[in-house]
Amino acid sequence: MAGRINDDDVKAVRDAVPIDAVVSDYLQLRNAGGGNLKGLCPFHDEKSPSFQVSPSKGLFHCFGCQEGGDTIAFVMKIDHLTFSETVERLAATAGITLRYEEGGYNPSHQRGERIRLVEAHKIAAQFYTEQLEKSAEAQTGRAFLADRGFEYAAAQHFGVGYSPQGWDHLTRFLRGKGFSDKELILSGLSQDGRRGPIDRFRGRLMWPIRDISGDVVGFGARKLYESDNGPKYLNTPETGIYKKSQVLYGIDLAKKEIAKTRRAVVVEGYTDVMACHLAGETTAIATCGTAFGGDHIKILRRLLMDNATAEVIFTFDGDAAGQKAALRAFEDDQKFAAETSIAITPGGMDPCDLRLAEGDEAVRKLVETRTPLFEFAIRQVVTRHNLETPAGRAAALDEAAPIVAGIKNIAIQHESAVQLAGIVGILDTQFVVKRVAQLARWARDRGGRGPAPASSRPGGDRQNQPHAQAAPTTGSGPAINLRSPAHRTERELLKLALQHPGLVSPAFDAYGVDEFTAPPYAAVRQTIAEAGGAEQGTADSSGYLARVRDAAANDSVRAMVTEMAVEAIHSKTVDETYAGTQLVQVRLRAVDRRIGEVQGTLARLGQQADPERHTAVQNELWVLQQYGQSLRNHGAAAL
Repeated sequence: MAGRINDDDVKAVRDAVPIDAVVSDYLQLRNAGGGNLKGLCPFHDEKSPSFQVSPSKGLFHCFGCQEGGDTIAFVMKIDHLTFSETVERLAATAGITLRYEEGGYNPSHQRGERIRLVEAHKIAAQFYTEQLEKSAEAQTGRAFLADRGFEYAAAQHFGVGYSPQGWDHLTRFLRGKGFSDKELILSGLSQDGRRGPIDRFRGRLMWPIRDISGDVVGFGARKLYESDNGPKYLNTPETGIYKKSQVLYGIDLAKKEIAKTRRAVVVEGYTDVMACHLAGETTAIATCGTAFGGDHIKILRRLLMDNATAEVIFTFDGDAAGQKAALRAFEDDQKFAAETSIAITPGGMDPCDLRLAEGDEAVRKLVETRTPLFEFAIRQVVTRHNLETPAGRAAALDEAAPIVAGIKNIAIQHESAVQLAGIVGILDTQFVVKRVAQLARWARDRGGRGPAPASSRPGGDRQNQPHAQAAPTTGSGPAINLRSPAHRTERELLKLALQHPGLVSPAFDAYGVDEFTAPPYAAVRQTIAEAGGAEQGTADSSGYLARVRDAAANDSVRAMVTEMAVEAIHSKTVDETYAGTQLVQVRLRAVDRRIGEVQGTLARLGQQADPERHTAVQNELWVLQQYGQSLRNHGAAAL
């Protein structure tokens, strides 16, 4: 049984490995002020950074899920290691030799299982690269790489290797390094044969798959010989250290550039990643034999910091399979705060083929000439219908309008609705714009779950009153748009109303619930109203927040109130000027939304409408426009 690691050595490991350096291997950190760093918590799904690191104290803490501790605790939690395994890994990084107090130090037997599996993969990767470099048999592999434009230096950079054709070359090599047959089977490097373990990979080019910290956790193996009856690509099976849905090939090389440039390029294969990196697009990554999914998105979100200016670019072949993959990727678009785009390779070529045929510049141009993913999805849907007939145009609109309604950026959503009208061939652009707006509103009201059934859709003039005090529909989950300036401003105004009610009163209390477009924010606004309004906070600040929390309709709303009550205001100077700006922005957006609705009503009425009705609507439009202009000219003084 392994002995206990010497306490002085544990302390030496803690002191030697900076916590910010370790955490930065897993997520993007930025300055949080006061010497601290912040990022998106890797232990729970969140939309704004609540995870903070204190390099001076060697500690981390998440204000969202309450996880915290030192460097060792962080690695234990994120990589699911024991205490000893974690200390051993960090000690290896720092070059510290550990002492064990019961029985001394035995490097072969006193390490945890995960550490042993990672070490086996590290040695296997070295074995494979040496085979590619020195083995005469590996000439087939070297020729394969050369035919695809990869010199040996490129193979070295990516750690590409070669597995010999024999039955147990690697197995015998690892046995000689002290690994047991059980460890070799558990690692996925070997498999059961008739007379014991044999090599899983034989006669193939080998790409090491590393996790985000740089440890080799698996391999992707490419068939080279016709006599090989296996699949074209054979990956490591699921093991204790390799989960294909949780790894991205090339992430160890690309992570710093992804965090720096706020951009990631998702390609489909190992050679595509190599081609992109060698062409200068060093943010390229690929999945490992599986579709791009939710766990992959979480990895990228932590690196991109959920920045609305960030971008994820997918590259797909222009064939039917590529188009299907692109549409599948679009289904996950809402999980990103980043913009998503697609780059269609010409002539069905992948980036590797493109580089070989036309050079590095063509690969860079492919990435730069990308198209927004939602635009691609719209055009793919529309082309399924016969636009020469009214029925075909109507069917195309029915299918494409929900896609446009799902676009997160409201300005782009509006422009895309206008564009959709032109693509489909519907002359009444306002009809399409209003249709999209309705679908988007229904989706928000239902917590982002898409349009409501016809029988439950809201109707009547109450929907169009910007100051109506109807209770909000909260849905089962928050429909908060990570990229919406409107939602950011609404959140900031609510935080001011909870933390500094005197700065927004009494104007805030005249705001309607429906001026807050995210259902959770509307619910908080309703809760403040039911607690007596923000003005009550100026008279009784000590009991104000308690009353608001007590007035919450459920635990979800109460949690949102608490969160906003403690979250920092996004301004160094919190004064009447800043508060007035938030008040004006929320009101102005509500006025602009109402102006759009009234303009739509006028367009539908046409010149044949009842004169009194037409005049009334025109007068309302004029009043709203004048009010909006006054807000723009005079700010909070016009409220």
